[in-house]
Amino acid sequence: MDAVKKIAEAVLYEGYLLYPYRRSARKNQQRWTFGGVYPRAYSEARGEDDPWIMQTQCLVLGDEESTVEVKVRFLHVTERKVGEKRGETLEFVEELRLGGELYLSWDEATEREIAVGRFKLSELLESPMRVGIDIPGGSTEEPLADSTGEVVGALIRSWRTVCGTVEVEAEPLHKGTFRVTVRITNTTPWGGEDRESTLRQTFASTHTTLEVEAGEFVSLTDPPEELQEAAEGCENLKTWPVLVGEEGERGMLLSSPIILSDYPRIAPESPGDFFDGGEIDQLLVLNILTLTDKEKEEMRASDPRAREILERTESLSNEELMNLHGAVREFRMLRE
Repeated sequence: MDAVKKIAEAVLYEGYLLYPYRRSARKNQQRWTFGGVYPRAYSEARGEDDPWIMQTQCLVLGDEESTVEVKVRFLHVTERKVGEKRGETLEFVEELRLGGELYLSWDEATEREIAVGRFKLSELLESPMRVGIDIPGGSTEEPLADSTGEVVGALIRSWRTVCGTVEVEAEPLHKGTFRVTVRITNTTPWGGEDRESTLRQTFASTHTTLEVEAGEFVSLTDPPEELQEAAEGCENLKTWPVLVGEEGERGMLLSSPIILSDYPRIAPESPGDFFDGGEIDQLLVLNILTLTDKEKEEMRASDPRAREILERTESLSNEELMNLHGAVREFRMLRE
């Protein structure tokens, strides 16, 4: 389960923030590019590029007593503003320096998980199960004090209301084979804002996990010959389900907006997630270590998770750095 959780976390934060992990970096000006499920009105006004529906379809081998558990996870974009106390009022500023600490206004994200439920296939065959997504808007205030303990500012984090639906249904294909559908929709009211603002009403980095008991999932990447046609008939929208867990296990699926193979793995040498699957850990580590003090300061202030990456990287031992240099592994070759 730990390996599955690591893969799911990597998917959740893929593209969240890219090297050089700073607010000022050009390639971090457009974030939240994977797995977006946008408000319906916005999506319909824009066309197919920004969908309001994400759908997973997969095959389950079992019977009507088999159960399927469904969870949906996404990132909820959270606006972070820096306030400076001036008299009795708090005025928002782009940055605030307190002693040796720099605070910047930018966007963060809050993890959301919708535990849709555990359902018998017999229930899903009778009628679809619907669970609402209803997260009200809100805000928090974190006081910022100077060296004397006097409160001189605050970090204000706020998030907008988001709402939608997760629908789960099943249909029999033939004896012992069922097609299960999970459909996620975003019905958050939209008032005509631009894309940057609309991202705060979007389910970002959305993905679905499914677990079956008294049954098994079928690989859609490499289905058995007798299920080839059924696998090809599965319609997956903006996502793709793969088997996860130990090789050969068929009890769990991760439906990811990022293309993965069955049984994806994170290299054991990796010191942690860098949010950038298109780069090599060793190169990212070396690049981070060569940042100037000023660049590291901005990286720390840009995002709490960027700070974690920096602190983790700076604490690596020589042995851990050498382990990133490379590894040779044996792979089973398929022979015809």
